[in-house]
Amino acid sequence: MNNYELMVIFTPVLSEEDFKAAQKKYADLIVELGGAIVHSNPWGLKSLAYPIQKKTTGIYWVLEFQGPSEINEKLKIQMLRDEQIMRHMITRLDKYAVEYNYVKRNGGFAMQDKIEA
Repeated sequence: MNNYELMVIFTPVLSEEDFKAAQKKYADLIVELGGAIVHSNPWGLKSLAYPIQKKTTGIYWVLEFQGPSEINEKLKIQMLRDEQIMRHMITRLDKYAVEYNYVKRNGGFAMQDKIEA
């Protein structure tokens, strides 16, 4: 299983309930396709660097997950069909990125835990 990071920019007109429902939809899809969710990080409403579909803000969501390589194409097809999504990007993480994300999530104490263990 490979490690991936998914970043999605949703349209800013979504309500909080719709945003949570969309997060659950894609997290469930990843699990259904044989993946595992490592960490979900909803960033919320942020300004965009340039307008997308005449919108200057978007609701960001970053999801770290594990899964087989075939999962990406199926996930991509579903996201392209969804009108709520303005942009998405799936990035494969190497072992250093996975460790960096782990340390960042745990406040920088993970390296000390590894040394003591």
